[in-house]
Amino acid sequence: MDIAKIDKNFALPGKVERDDVVWYDVSEKPFDLYGAVQANPYLRMPDEVAATVSENVRVLNHHTAGVRARFRTDSPFVAIRVEWESQCRNAGMSLVATAGFDLYEVCTKTARQKFLHTIIPPFDCEKGYESIVNVKGYMTDYLLNFPLYNPVTRVLVGVKEGSLFEEAMKYSNELPVVYYGSSITQGGCASRPGICYQNYLSRRFDVDYVNLGFSGSAVGEDEIIDYLASLEMSVFVSDYDHNANTPERLLETHEKLYRAVRAKHPDVPYIIISRPDFWRRVLDEPCRSVIMQTYQKAWAEGDKNVYFIDGASIFAGDEYDSCTLEGTHPNDLGFYRFFQALQPVFERIF
Repeated sequence: MDIAKIDKNFALPGKVERDDVVWYDVSEKPFDLYGAVQANPYLRMPDEVAATVSENVRVLNHHTAGVRARFRTDSPFVAIRVEWESQCRNAGMSLVATAGFDLYEVCTKTARQKFLHTIIPPFDCEKGYESIVNVKGYMTDYLLNFPLYNPVTRVLVGVKEGSLFEEAMKYSNELPVVYYGSSITQGGCASRPGICYQNYLSRRFDVDYVNLGFSGSAVGEDEIIDYLASLEMSVFVSDYDHNANTPERLLETHEKLYRAVRAKHPDVPYIIISRPDFWRRVLDEPCRSVIMQTYQKAWAEGDKNVYFIDGASIFAGDEYDSCTLEGTHPNDLGFYRFFQALQPVFERIF
């Protein structure tokens, strides 16, 4: 059954059939592209580096979690044409999260972002799709969030013929926050791209970021540690014990990652998060102890710019057991709780 035949509020725009659309490739100016090192196809880190880490990381590197584009136009509509070679589907995630986009307006006076539209893919899309949404119709800065769990080879944005189309305002904090972690870091299982916790923080503090979350595949290999330490950053966030989920593996890698980043970035705030699973407190205690050891040792050595966020506290409180899809991956409430847990640290930093 197609519910849109009963409830027209679920109907999708479908193919863009206007003859007054001018298409622009997001990989070219005047777009500003964030969270990607390459376009067409879009990659979050160099492919040759990802391939040295693991085959899974090489594949997931093509997923566009955290990729964003900013632009400015006075067009009365914004159209999207997206192409890909393969599509990621998962029963636990919405198609909007894995393959959709969402669009925000950015206020040029306050840098505040306001949600405008979700670009919803048709359920039967295979190699891409088109969509169109009505927008302000006067000169406005927009931010387009890319899918969290899909490889994207090309994105075009369409505006009305004759409309102005310009470069948008930059982030106030252009040096990015770098996040390394598991499926939670990548964005599973937010309902749409703008709901992952990094986007909450990016909106609140008008800061750029790089999402290096690799679902089921963040285990702290030497190759990824070296790459992470080489990046320019304003803050580093380590959140990967869902994948390196034994005390032995964490003992091998957790402090090593801290040391590598600290050697290249002695003054960068370093945030450590432990896993938030509310039902695994006893089982997680050995891993949490290793993570605490990294933090306590750094603090004892005089590093006052390292922060620990206890995962057991993230979902604590009212409706603590309503924060995940299945006990592990955050839903939208869970991601908001992540944002709330990190917000005080970011307020101190920024």
